[in-house]
Amino acid sequence: MKHPSNRELFDYWNERRGERLAPERAEIEPSAIRQVLGDTFVLQVNGIDNHLFRLAGTRLCALFGRELKSKSFMKLWQRSGQTAVRELIAVVMEEKIRSVANVTGATSDDMLAPVNLEMLLLPLAYHSRGKARVLGALAPMAATYWLGAKAIGPLTLGMFRHIGAAADTAPLFKAAAGRLKHGLTVYDGGRAE
Repeated sequence: MKHPSNRELFDYWNERRGERLAPERAEIEPSAIRQVLGDTFVLQVNGIDNHLFRLAGTRLCALFGRELKSKSFMKLWQRSGQTAVRELIAVVMEEKIRSVANVTGATSDDMLAPVNLEMLLLPLAYHSRGKARVLGALAPMAATYWLGAKAIGPLTLGMFRHIGAAADTAPLFKAAAGRLKHGLTVYDGGRAE
């Protein structure tokens, strides 16, 4: 993660989850992340086509020139990339994997350079599909003079990576007689000299 807002949100989310795969939605306190709340969003995910903003920060709404609460997250993306975004969100939710992605947005008149953004997606624990939520942030990598004055149009998903799979929090097996050395597991064996 490169953007300070995303790092701060991730650190808070990580603290709230503790040893679990993901924290509950009720454990996320907006006042605790007030510095980054403007870039933050919460998505309600019901079914394959229903990804609605439950919360959208003011800076995020200013990027798109409109209020995003209760609007479709998928409609912010180019039609050709919506399937990839939908699948990325599904992996984050189902596998409890955190993801960070490069995103590009442009104005409708193409007179201004595209905006590079960084998107963070974090799972929230849920007990029923109707309560499924994803916590995220979308922040511009550089402040350009026209951000907030002109709305950006459809987004394009760039490279993304997962930040620590769920399996990395609880090892599935214990290393047999291995010892840790400089972050690597060393197994004794082979030649006996």
